[in-house]
Amino acid sequence: MSEAKLKVILLRYTPDPEETVAMAAKLCYSPSDIEGLRARIKTKDQRIFVERLMKMGHMTPVEHASFTFAVEGISRACSHQLVRHRLASYSQQSQRYVSEETGFDYVIPPTIREDKMLKEYFEDSMAEAQKAYNHIVKKLNEKGIKGEAANQDARFVLPNACETKIMVTMNARELLHFFRQRCCLRAQWEIRAMAEEMLARVKEVAPTIFSKAGPACISGPCPEGEYTCGKIKEVR
Repeated sequence: MSEAKLKVILLRYTPDPEETVAMAAKLCYSPSDIEGLRARIKTKDQRIFVERLMKMGHMTPVEHASFTFAVEGISRACSHQLVRHRLASYSQQSQRYVSEETGFDYVIPPTIREDKMLKEYFEDSMAEAQKAYNHIVKKLNEKGIKGEAANQDARFVLPNACETKIMVTMNARELLHFFRQRCCLRAQWEIRAMAEEMLARVKEVAPTIFSKAGPACISGPCPEGEYTCGKIKEVR
């Protein structure tokens, strides 16, 4: 058992995502066939066109670019928030088929990590959860209940802090929405850290699409009303 560390990897993405978006948008207005349109797009930098597209808010073509991430070192509390974004595909490490008997890693909130006594108490709680899990698995095994049949019931004592691994695929339009929601300072700290890492990865391969990505106040007014963090200037 040990403290988990966040890791975000961009595994796959639509080849030439900004050219793909440009082709989808221009197809709507062009009498040209696909091959002719493709050839013209290949010979010209599409950055200015995609910038104009984003400024216009013509977002349907942006859905044609998709991105797949591998994320590890997040808690079950974080993944429960993540999967609320329903326009996405997820594959998560199962606590039913993957035993935690050898020791689960966990995420410690910063407010607890920074307090020595609280951190020790937290780590003791994780150790007790591990002890309870192993005890239940052992007793179930003695009754002839083994493998995933034992894991699926023993996992009920595992905490939200338990580390998980997940693969996520979102199209660019949904990612832009995700970043608006989860890069906000009012978002929970763990999913915000994950969102910021995801944003950094996609900016490397599709800088024009994601040039204004981030919390809503980056490119417009704060939508939080009376709940605003009041730090728009610092965020921008």
